Amino acid sequence: MARAKAALNDLDIQEGLDDLEGTSARVRVDEKRMINARADLNQLVPFKYDWAWQKYLDGCANHWMPQEVNMNADIALWKSQDGLSEDERRIVKRNLGFFSTADSLVANNLVLAVYRLITNPECRQYILRQAFEEAIHTHAYQYCIESLGMDEGEIFNMYHEIPSVAKKASWGLKYTRSISDPTFQTGTPETDRQFLKNLIAYYCVLEGIFFYCGFTQILSMGRRNKMTGTAEQFQYILRDESMHLNFGIDMINQIKIENPHLWDADMKDEATQMILQGTQLEIEYARDTMPRGVLGMNAAMMEDYLKFIANRRLTQIGLKEEYPGTTNPFPWMSEIMDLKKEKNFFETRVIEYQTGGALSWD
Repeated sequence: MARAKAALNDLDIQEGLDDLEGTSARVRVDEKRMINARADLNQLVPFKYDWAWQKYLDGCANHWMPQEVNMNADIALWKSQDGLSEDERRIVKRNLGFFSTADSLVANNLVLAVYRLITNPECRQYILRQAFEEAIHTHAYQYCIESLGMDEGEIFNMYHEIPSVAKKASWGLKYTRSISDPTFQTGTPETDRQFLKNLIAYYCVLEGIFFYCGFTQILSMGRRNKMTGTAEQFQYILRDESMHLNFGIDMINQIKIENPHLWDADMKDEATQMILQGTQLEIEYARDTMPRGVLGMNAAMMEDYLKFIANRRLTQIGLKEEYPGTTNPFPWMSEIMDLKKEKNFFETRVIEYQTGGALSWD
């Protein structure tokens, strides 16, 4: 005890204070910024971005866990020899293979890079919630894979072994390698641009485009009373991901407002190309998962849908549409998530969703 007291008497508290980010002064709202802020990151209030705090509260209200979903009907259907066609089984396996890896990539990017580089505490609070939700999603895919008795090695290694899955994973990874380096710091035009590209890659493309073919396919199964437990979990995941997407777009647009020099012609062109590349990769994935028409859709219809989604992503960050006149061939998806009113989606459905209860399929 005497040694412990002596050590505390010798403690230099200034050394600890110096390690805290920002200054020791009280924070003013006008000092807060998305990136490169000097204000104390440990002071949550006063809020500058009320939308970030509201998304955190909504995310907490929307909490759910995979074990709440009954998988008995899915297990019986999967084990039945004539329960699903080979094309339907291919869709289930491909999507569980991609998503089980994709949400891990997103979580790694959040924890190892985005949280550290965003210098706003209310946004960081939501990022922590998002990271937890990504863990829940990975848990959900594992729960489906285990419940259905799938070959876990086959499913979890698709991002190595299936080209259409591997290309999407590789595309995302190239935007996180450098900023995941603990020595990477924003603060120069070059590094700020690099970080902004990462946010566009992960929010607008990975979560904003790469997920939509699979979501549509699995939710279409649920509408046909097939794999309803899996589809119910995908609907909960879609709702979470919709909020992630909107949060990311709000961050991107706020960074643009605070750092207009970053959003020059070159950056706009690069962002456009990133979204177009992502769209093409998802079209290739659709062709791989649907070599023939299935579930009331085919690869050509999915291509139109993905171009429709791409237009939405482009306009959300202030870019022009690249596929003018494209319409939504799956209007029923808008009943699940109105793409024209994504920012209002949770405000209208949060009470229903926060119970974590079973969803009905019309």
